[in-house]
Amino acid sequence: MRIGIVGGGIIGLAVARELLRRHPDSELTVFEKERTLGHHQTGRNSGVVHAGLYYTPGSLKARLCRRGVGLLHAYCRERGIRYEACGKVVVARDEAELTRLRGIHERATANGVPDVELVGADELERIEPHASGIAALHSPHTAIVDFGAVARSLSGDVQDLGGAVRTGSEVTAIETRGGGAADIVLRHGQERRRVDQLVLAGGLHSDRLAEQIGDSPEPRIVPFRGEYHRLVPAREHLVRGLIYPVPDPGTPFLGVHLTRTVGRGVLVGPNAVLALGREGYRRTDLVGRDVRETLAWPGLWRLARRHWRVGAREVLTSASRQAFATQARQYVPALRARDLMPGPAGVRAQAVARDGSLVDDFWLSSRDGVLCVRNAPSPAATSALAIAEEILDRTALS
Repeated sequence: MRIGIVGGGIIGLAVARELLRRHPDSELTVFEKERTLGHHQTGRNSGVVHAGLYYTPGSLKARLCRRGVGLLHAYCRERGIRYEACGKVVVARDEAELTRLRGIHERATANGVPDVELVGADELERIEPHASGIAALHSPHTAIVDFGAVARSLSGDVQDLGGAVRTGSEVTAIETRGGGAADIVLRHGQERRRVDQLVLAGGLHSDRLAEQIGDSPEPRIVPFRGEYHRLVPAREHLVRGLIYPVPDPGTPFLGVHLTRTVGRGVLVGPNAVLALGREGYRRTDLVGRDVRETLAWPGLWRLARRHWRVGAREVLTSASRQAFATQARQYVPALRARDLMPGPAGVRAQAVARDGSLVDDFWLSSRDGVLCVRNAPSPAATSALAIAEEILDRTALS
């Protein structure tokens, strides 16, 4: 059986590995358009291994995150990949946030997150001496890892199991033949490859790939650039683990938080501003087709009308290091603008419905037997090995 996986990020590689473990005699190829694996969302995130605090009990996110944490931890241990359970505090600054924090605690408990507890200001100070708040939710097993290293290891597994990983191989057209079979066309020389089973894990281009197999054009991917700063090395002691705000259900994004990383110091951010390209990591990156499609999507304008104040704040933090520091100082009062230096940026593939709502849960769709990962926001990297199991359980290859 010939199997094709489109997308060489952590999800596509995890699916490829799981397929070969279940069907070792298959002829499997991963097609990745970039020259390197995990070039986009996999390699441009904060590296947090989420414990499953926030997600609606029973949702795909809740179930696959909890399953994925265990699988990922075991995998890193087996492969010698650094995995650090540095712990996380979600900090409440006032009584209104404390009420919401109690709700998160209930969700975390329902999701089976181990050892999570509400702590007061004194215990918060013990856990994170430079953090400030009236209370916090402490998740001691929330961890950090280098997801790029995990992806590279998965690629090695795929090849050890007899699969092929082709970089620089962009899929430009897909013609389905029913039952999961398809002909795919690659850019260079219009090379055609016939596969008996196809899985699409195209991340930032997932909606475009889905349309090529006749799936619905909705929801649309709207790219949001998330910009980080780093703490200067002399101030990294201000953060021991992960310091997060209490999510505001009235805003679409989490806001600035502070994250210790594996080998990259402490990140502060991200904000969230509309990107002018699906791979627009710099403010000057502009891709005409991407801009036209984004601006033509009614869901964007409905989202903007609903949250224009939040959008204005995010643009301000993008333009001003002082504004960035002001947001972070709400949780770490000792932090100053001079403690920040420019950090990396990523682009989030956010699925937006026509009514302007953000698609929150993972979304897997199927058309003519071809399975497509339509929406895989955080905690997708944490959940990747479990998402792979879920995808196979939904296909004829289970």
